Amino acid sequence: MRYRVLVLLMLVLNVAQANRLFIPMDASQTNHLKAYGIAYWILRAETEVDWLLNYRGGSFMCDYNAAIQNELLIRGVSYEVISEAQANQILTEMASPALNYDIMKLEKYPKIAVYSPKSAQPWDDAVTLVLTYAEIPYDLIYDDEVLAGNLPKYDWLHLHHEDFTGQYGKFYSSYSSAPWYIEQQREAEEMARKHGFTKVSQLKLAIAKRIQEFVAGGGFLFAMCSATDSFDIALAAEGLDICERMFDGDPADPHAQNKLDYSRALAFGGFRISRDPMQYEFSDIDNQPSERSLRQDNDYFTLFEFSAKWDPIPTMLTQNHTKIVPGFYGQTTGFKKRLIKSEVLVMGESKAISEAKYIHGTLGKGFWTYYGGHDPEDYQHQVGEEPTDLNQHPNSPGYRLILNNILFPAAKKKKQKT
Repeated sequence: MRYRVLVLLMLVLNVAQANRLFIPMDASQTNHLKAYGIAYWILRAETEVDWLLNYRGGSFMCDYNAAIQNELLIRGVSYEVISEAQANQILTEMASPALNYDIMKLEKYPKIAVYSPKSAQPWDDAVTLVLTYAEIPYDLIYDDEVLAGNLPKYDWLHLHHEDFTGQYGKFYSSYSSAPWYIEQQREAEEMARKHGFTKVSQLKLAIAKRIQEFVAGGGFLFAMCSATDSFDIALAAEGLDICERMFDGDPADPHAQNKLDYSRALAFGGFRISRDPMQYEFSDIDNQPSERSLRQDNDYFTLFEFSAKWDPIPTMLTQNHTKIVPGFYGQTTGFKKRLIKSEVLVMGESKAISEAKYIHGTLGKGFWTYYGGHDPEDYQHQVGEEPTDLNQHPNSPGYRLILNNILFPAAKKKKQKT
């Protein structure tokens, strides 16, 4: 009797070992956002994950493990237990040259940093919201850590809602007397003096250049909203004073526009900076509301389809269960296509208004992605509003784009069996 029990137990174990866990990412998935967190959790356990590009919305698959299955149940993520034969059938189908599929093996979890002030801010940040919701750990770093040379400790860096030009987000007109604005300016000036800079703009330029070095050395940069264009503007304006008196105590260089060096910028060229300190805008890179002629009910952008076998990077970054994504505002909502450098890849656009929403490029050994707008599930987020509750948006296609970028550094193309 004991022998029979032992044989039966061995048979059960062998069957479990031969099974796979399949995590669909099409419309059948109950919680797309937490599914990314599961993939990250598996990687942290030193187990590989196959990312099935374009297959049922960019699904995940891994060897069966009872602990993983339990975690899927706890987090409310849909999954299927499939046999090795079923898994091989999927892989055989994906290998067909006639179909736009490919497999990326995720091997090592990326170490994530978010560049953000440690003090409370009067706005939320979409990336920290979704990382927390998906249960993906990250470190908060700011100027001290960047200047101390800590960036190489990380694989992936997100730029929080930030102004790299030293103009305090150009909130002066509306919020210069607000306590949070006054405190933010005081902290920034104190940080600049601490590191030997006479102006905040000089400190932010030094930070931008360190981040640029991080990318060139093989890092992955992701930025949203004002951190996109203000980062490029700061680099292009190196050595110039583009800040008016209320920001740094002296007038801006009246000829700064003609002295910009666009070759230093990552994504944009030919743009004109906003000289008006009362304008809540950094430059003409961004499409202002008056230029967009869209309302919430017709504001969408479309994700391009790329060849999974020949263009795996943009394919990874655009994985979704829909190609039509609701638009959303930010201080920098979207990017005028005519001001995007020719070598930059547009991955999502509002064609009707010639606006790019989601763009990608390379620098040296590294990669960067810019995503316009502030919060994919809050159409026109205002300063001081409550953060978005992602429990209400577990299948957000706009937030999925952020999480594609999180997993990107873990990917290595898997060789198909012949």
